[in-house]
Parts: sequence; structure tokens; C-alpha cells
Amino acid sequence: MDKLTRADLYPLEQYAEVRSAFRAQVIEHKKNRRVPLGPIAALYFEDRLTMHYQIQEMLRAERIFEPQGIQEELDAYNPLIPDGSNLKATFMIEVPDEYERRDKLVELRGIENDVWVRIDGFEPVFAIADEDLERENAEKTSSVHFLRFELTPAMVEAARNGAAMGVGITHNAYTQQLEPLPENIRVSLLGDLD
Repeated sequence: MDKLTRADLYPLEQYAEVRSAFRAQVIEHKKNRRVPLGPIAALYFEDRLTMHYQIQEMLRAERIFEPQGIQEELDAYNPLIPDGSNLKATFMIEVPDEYERRDKLVELRGIENDVWVRIDGFEPVFAIADEDLERENAEKTSSVHFLRFELTPAMVEAARNGAAMGVGITHNAYTQQLEPLPENIRVSLLGDLD
């Protein structure tokens, strides 16, 4: 999957004109890329379109129009675009109550390393978490992590040939799995393996 360049981005004025339609397109696309894992966790699989939207929204919110600032956003978000041999996701721990969330993040310390993807017929592939910066500390984990699942060529081939896919978490305080993934999500994720 090609990385984004400045040429792919809308200038701020043009983005203001197309934002509503672009946002609707991305919301529809994301319906096939969110995987809930129990009551408080979810994986949001990222790709070129989701990152394009994220960059456009950051440029809009921060009123960034200078080339250096635009490049900094591209440099920050391009690593979340899959490379053809992997899946990349934002992992969210979604606990609305602030006090409950704080306790849960202590209890779930290290969970980001226990999230996995499995292609039917193969062992689970555990996430490589937070390559950009450390998001947990000695006391707690973060509610947001960026994960990469690196697949072997045999796994990619099996997935392309119709093998079921699943995801899960095997943390000692939180175990969940969804196998197989719904077909609409499996088909969407296959696009990341081109």
C-alpha cells in the first residue's frame, strides 16, 4: 500500500469543500475495519484511507499549511499504513468513566503485547506495539496503542486464498477473541495485504 505524499492531500480550502463527503466515505469504510474485543477493547485497523482522513483532520484542526508542518504530519501517520505483509491497528481501551478507566489501565498493564491476529492454520501473531514511542509506564498502560502484526508470506497467501482470520487478547486480566472475523472485515483487511 503506497504511503501518502503532499500531492495526495487536499489544500485546506479544498478540504473544507469536500470534507463532508470525504468524512462520510471514511465513516462507511471504517465500519468494516473495527473489531470489538469484549466490552472495553477494540481494534481499529488502519489503512491508507483512514490515515489520509486523519492527516487531513490534523491539518484542518491545527491550520497547518506550511510544507514542513505538512511533512511532519505525513511522517507521523504514514507508518500506520500497512506495507503488504502486515496489518496495522489502533488498539483502544474504551472505559468511559475516568476513575474506572484509571483502575483498569493499572490492571491491564502490558495488554498491548498480548493482542494477536491469527490466520486459520497458523499460530497467532502477537502485536509489535508502540514502535513510535512508549505508551505505558511502570504503573499503567495507555488507553491507546498502535500495533503492527507482521505476517509470514505463507500466512498472507493463505489469507488471500480464503483462510479465515481471527483476533484476540490473552492478557491474564482480560481474555477475548473473535474467530472467525465477520466476512466484511476479513475482505476489507485483505486489501491491506496487496
